[in-house]
Amino acid sequence: MNGAPMSFSLTEALMLAGACVLVALMLHGWWIARRARPRDAESSLEPRRTEPGLSAPGSAPHDAMESVLDALHEGDAAAMAANAHADTLPMVTRSAPRRPSQRLDGLIDVIATLHLEAPVSGEAALAHLPTSRRAGNKPFAIEGLNTNTGEWEPPTGGERYGEFQAGLQMANRSGSLSEIEFSEWVQKVQGFADGVGAMADFPDMLEAVGQGRELDQFASQHDAQIGFCLRARSAAWTLGFVQQVAGKQGLVAGSLPGRWVLPGAADGEPPMLWLQTDAQAALAEEGQGSSLREVTLMFDVAQTAESLEPFAALQELARKLGRELEADLVDETGRPIGPHAFAAIHEQLGTLYKALASRELAAGSVAARRLFS
Repeated sequence: MNGAPMSFSLTEALMLAGACVLVALMLHGWWIARRARPRDAESSLEPRRTEPGLSAPGSAPHDAMESVLDALHEGDAAAMAANAHADTLPMVTRSAPRRPSQRLDGLIDVIATLHLEAPVSGEAALAHLPTSRRAGNKPFAIEGLNTNTGEWEPPTGGERYGEFQAGLQMANRSGSLSEIEFSEWVQKVQGFADGVGAMADFPDMLEAVGQGRELDQFASQHDAQIGFCLRARSAAWTLGFVQQVAGKQGLVAGSLPGRWVLPGAADGEPPMLWLQTDAQAALAEEGQGSSLREVTLMFDVAQTAESLEPFAALQELARKLGRELEADLVDETGRPIGPHAFAAIHEQLGTLYKALASRELAAGSVAARRLFS
């Protein structure tokens, strides 16, 4: 009897131990599941990463890409439409670059600008030009800006002009610009402007007159003509003989009676120097037989460029004519002119040339020739 209870107790113990192991295994599985469940939930809350270009159809990146492509296509279409529209637009004609005037110079001219809303033909401009381009003793010019060449030029038929300008010379050897001359110029230019439909912009009259006086004062202080007299030693000459001798030295008949000139270096330039006889003798009834005892050889300083050495040419011609005419070279008082006098004149000429150049009126320049005329 004592062995049975012992056996039962062992069996129960083994069963109890197995139940405990089973419960432990169940608890362990539950714990593992418990720990695993929160990690799955947390991982499900993390955003999904999508590689560029690999999005599934209908995803947001794909929609954005389609929007970009659509925008590009719309841009191409807009550009093509713009190009097509540009092809239908008229071509814009560009005016030639404006170039400075070769005829008007702000240094010696007072200039008015004539503005146009549209180009004007040369024929229209010619039809309305003033009959006289002088205001008192002062010359003036009207020129147009050629739309094709960009050159300022006198109005010419067959051309078109986008602007006009009119310049009035402020001084010459007849004196400085006066208020009366300025007013006459304004009246004539305004008539031209009205004819071509331009708006004229004139400078201030008092300022222009003042500039003219200052310019005239400078010109008066630097205006010079150098001359020598050739006086017969014995017998007088006939006008025909003097003309013959002058021709041998390259002089030709000038525009005034009794004058022979040495032509300028280029066509259209003033003469370098001239030989002058008594104009009354040249117009006398005797004509070529008129008697002469004196002639004058001269040159105008401002009219001939210093580089052409007109004074040296004057001395050389004086010596040749003196031999041919058997004449002495004297000044206006009758005193003989020698080497010392030539040297003094040459030095004075150098000072005069520098003064003219300092005012941009170099001897022989267009501006100097116009001012000293």
